[in-house]
Amino acid sequence: MAKKPTGRGNGNTPTGKNGALATVSCSTEKLLLAALERGGSCLETGRFLISFRDGWMEEGIKSLKAQNFRVADARDFTDQAVSLEDAGDAEAMVFPELGVALVGGDALEQHGMSVLDKVSADSPIEIIEPEYFAFSESSDFKNSGSKNSEYLRGFLRAASTIARDLGVDLDREDSDEGAESEAQQSTWGLTRCRVPQSSWSGAGIKVAVLDTGMDLGHPDFAGREFVTRSFVGEPVQDMNGHGTHCIGTACGPQAPSENTQRYGIAYEAEVYVGKVLTNSGSSTGAGVLAGLNWAIANRCEVISMSLGSQSPVQAAYTHAGEAALRNGCLIIAAAGNSATNTGAPANSPTVMSVASLDPNLKPSSFSNHGKIEIAAPGRDIFSSWPRPTRHKAISGTSMAAPHVAGCAALWAQSDDALRGRKLWQQLMASAQELPLPESGVGAGLVQAP
Repeated sequence: MAKKPTGRGNGNTPTGKNGALATVSCSTEKLLLAALERGGSCLETGRFLISFRDGWMEEGIKSLKAQNFRVADARDFTDQAVSLEDAGDAEAMVFPELGVALVGGDALEQHGMSVLDKVSADSPIEIIEPEYFAFSESSDFKNSGSKNSEYLRGFLRAASTIARDLGVDLDREDSDEGAESEAQQSTWGLTRCRVPQSSWSGAGIKVAVLDTGMDLGHPDFAGREFVTRSFVGEPVQDMNGHGTHCIGTACGPQAPSENTQRYGIAYEAEVYVGKVLTNSGSSTGAGVLAGLNWAIANRCEVISMSLGSQSPVQAAYTHAGEAALRNGCLIIAAAGNSATNTGAPANSPTVMSVASLDPNLKPSSFSNHGKIEIAAPGRDIFSSWPRPTRHKAISGTSMAAPHVAGCAALWAQSDDALRGRKLWQQLMASAQELPLPESGVGAGLVQAP
């Protein structure tokens, strides 16, 4: 079990204007409610992310301690699997694989620091930036409005669910069940990606899916072993559906139960289930970074994230992407569903951004554009869903990203040299070119080896 450090510093626990907001252990729910009370459509959590200069992380930790921050470190936890709610009274949490630290909002101010501070050239700190909320990337394309509407809906939906304490609605607004076709050999997405023809299975490859968890008792996955961790203070068991759906596409079975069509790609990959989104489909940037730190520490060759926020490029995510590539891992992320510029974390230059395609191989109406590396099926995608439903078709760039992750696992199995940056390049080079702008589809449609 993970240890619960009390932090390291001067021994005083600050209260600040918002009490627990000075510590990093404040839950996503409390942060969402505090943001809701602030009003408006602000997607900032009130906490901050510090990115250290390359090679300067240990000096950065020392500098925080010198300013009397109570510092906890993911290395204090088993397998670096830290849930921030277990961070005790720490005011800062370091993610050593990434070279990034989370700092409580009030704590930053109390220790004389600000996001507006100019960082000197000899400082171990590269940048201090706001932390943003993150949400699952399913699309409510039928009711899309303003460019930021999907993220605002996600924010309000999560906050309202918590505030009303109504539990979980498995048929949320952001899903589109569509019409399930009669059972056939493979879904349209797998067929378009040439998965059925592939002789590879993903065996020996670690695929981390950072999402809402997994229905660990799903009959289609009987006998499969999962490595599971929660980073949001909730059990890994998926009470939302989003994570189970994404895992199904990336790593589902070759022959599902009940004569169901094949919907999974890397059916023999080792699945790492990182619950970084709560059952309401919400999280914070630090919760996502905690999952990334864990996945990279475990050297997962493929890391799939169907989540995001319509926020600027975040240095913390860029550092995470660099760390992944440096360690033979590849982060693949959904571009977002606001029909505007690619959101974070997919907008970082070191993270592979995935756009959504319809069955006619045209960009989905909801799919973001701009910084796009590759495209994949994302409309009316049939995959696994928590019991008792078992299977469901929904849409979004969330559904496109695990198609790329699954294909990446097959490529990684096919050649031990295809790791990190080389795996990225292979996915791009082997994509089916489409007669469409790169800003919408990148290199084209992902293909299996």
